[in-house]
Order: sequence, then C-alpha cells, then structure tokens
Amino acid sequence: MTHKLIADIGGTNVRFAQVSDTGISHIEKYLVADYPTIQDAIEQYFANNAEFMFSAVCLAIAAPANEDFVDFSNNHWSFSRADLQAALGLTHLFVINDFTAVAHSLPVLSDEQIVQIGSGSVNPKGNIAVFGPGTGLGVEHLTLTQQGWQTLDGEGGHVDFAPVDLTQMIVWQYIYKKLGRVTAEEVMSGRGIVNIYEALCAHNNQDAQFDDAADITEKALAGSCAICVETLHTFCNAMGTFAGNLAINLATTGGVFIGGGIAARFIDFLNASKFRARFEAKPPIPGYVKNIPTFIINEPDHGLIGAAAYLNQQLRSAS
Repeated sequence: MTHKLIADIGGTNVRFAQVSDTGISHIEKYLVADYPTIQDAIEQYFANNAEFMFSAVCLAIAAPANEDFVDFSNNHWSFSRADLQAALGLTHLFVINDFTAVAHSLPVLSDEQIVQIGSGSVNPKGNIAVFGPGTGLGVEHLTLTQQGWQTLDGEGGHVDFAPVDLTQMIVWQYIYKKLGRVTAEEVMSGRGIVNIYEALCAHNNQDAQFDDAADITEKALAGSCAICVETLHTFCNAMGTFAGNLAINLATTGGVFIGGGIAARFIDFLNASKFRARFEAKPPIPGYVKNIPTFIINEPDHGLIGAAAYLNQQLRSAS
C-alpha cells in the first residue's frame, strides 16, 4: 500500500505528516538547519518510516510556489520540483504556498478547531476569506468550483492601510514618516504591533520600553502597561476593519477566518474588543456583512490539515 506525505515548511522548522482516511498522523518536526537540502529532510522522514512506501507528496512552503524552481527566502533550501520528484521516485508532487494550505484547511476544520467571534452563520458553499497576522500578513480567498475548492491567490497583506479613526491616523503618520508607504502588513503583523506601540509612545511623549511584539502583548494582557493595552486594542480594531473589507471584496458568506501565529494567543481579548463592531461598521451597507461570521483558527496543525485537504482534492481530480 502506498502512502501520502505532507509537509509544512517554514524558515526554521519543517513538519511532516502522513495522510490517512481519518486525518493526519505520524507527525515529525525537524530543524531546517540540520539538513543541507529539502531532499535530505524528506529522505530522513522516509527512513524513519521505512515500513511505508510514499507515492504522493504535498509541500506547503513559506515561499512563492508558482514556478518549477523554488528558492526559500528565509532559509538555505532551494529545489526544482521536477528534479525532486524524480529523485524521490514520486508519482505526484505538489508544491503550494503555505497560506494556500491554510485556506484549504478551512472547509474541513471542525467546530472544536475554530472559535467564532461575534454573530453570523456560515453558508457552506459560500466564498471564504482568511488572513494571518504573523511575521507578515498572509491573505487568501477560497471559492467553491465544480472541481472543488479553489484558492484566489494574491498579496493582500501589501495593500495600502487606510486609517478609520484618530488613533489609527496617528499610527499611519508614524509609519509613513518611517517608510514612506503604509501597508496593512506594517500594522497587522508582529512588527505591526511594535509599530503601533512606538507610534502611541511617540504621540504620548513617552520612551518606548519594549521592542518585541510578544512583550507588548504580554503587558497588554496583564494590564500592566496602558499604552500596551491601547496598542492591542488598536491592533484588534484594525483587524476588524480589514476583515470586513475582505468580506465585502468577495461576498465571503462562508466566513472570514484569522490564522497566523498571533491572534490565537489572545482570543478572549479579541472577543471583548471592538473587532466585530469594526467588522460590521460598513455604512452605507452594514447589512451586507452583518450575517457573515468571523472566526479564529485555534488548531496548531491547520497548515498540515490544509495540505492534506489540497492533496486529497488533487488526487481525486487526477483519478
């Protein structure tokens, strides 16, 4: 019996798993730095699971995935899809962007793997949007076709950031003076949290005490720093407006989801914030988004789950 392998590859770690009829299993995590090439890492997994024969592989990578040659910008790996497939003797090799994998996880996540923020109900055949504040800001839309779920790729994190209140104007001006252009990613990401905090410190004539997003978030959640609390509220408000914009762009009646590595750390804070109010604040058409639900992905393996969903869909289409 042949088996299916998936991988979620970032700048530091690669996580492998097998795809079964009931989900994913045999998860192993390796350090990218320990392996000269991606082929070496995959062959290590094969050696660790020598009782299985693998014929189909899907790699979800934190890099562009639309050409044969793949070069990681955040680690030393690079490879040719065709050469890798031949070297490993695979019948199928799929390479997708990691946020494409995140998007494909959304239709298969259970209620226990997501947390709804505010009201709204899912249209199971409706368009879906997902964005993920992390090191950067990933954005993806998903639409249902006769062939299955299809991602609509783009670089939504690099759209212009439009402030909608006075506090956001302060942040916009601070980043504009520093960079000359203000993108959504410069507000809704790890460095975005730092940018917001520094902007508010400067506006209040205070010296910035922290330069790490995790520290700022920790102080905000503890309530021990007023500017940190305001920073996190501003971050949540900006996400609400941005999520509402995504919903309007493609009528995402299937929901708007938040992934990435940041928001899941403060679900209760987000739920108590003005996130949902900002999501719905779309005059003159507030009713357009009112019934569209918003969620946080609360499943650490959602990248692998999405890669598995993508792989299974492609294999069904091939057969």
